[in-house]
Amino acid sequence: MKAITANRLLDGEVVFWKSGQWVEAFGDAQLFDNDDAAVDAAVATGKGQPTVVVDVYPIDLTPSEGHWAPVSYRERIRALGPTNEPTHGKQADGGESIDALRHAAGAARSSGRVDLIRRK
Repeated sequence: MKAITANRLLDGEVVFWKSGQWVEAFGDAQLFDNDDAAVDAAVATGKGQPTVVVDVYPIDLTPSEGHWAPVSYRERIRALGPTNEPTHGKQADGGESIDALRHAAGAARSSGRVDLIRRK
């Protein structure tokens, strides 16, 4: 599974792709079944919005407590929001998807991000 992420240009907030729009919560993100064509189309659409988001790329996901979580530790931190204090950011909202992110294991890099770097 994969999801698409970026940073919103207006305020730097980490956002996720969901059916043609950007959402702030990872739990609301659209999931892709490793379908390269669909992932590439969503990334291309996001990159076509240079006044809305920056640094659009896919992330690999792994099952965690009945939900999905990013494989990469970096992406889990981005999905949780600022980690300076548990009462700040997206992690303060709580819920099942946040708990799944907190308990996810693994620290592998996202292959989508690595592929993006290689293309440059």
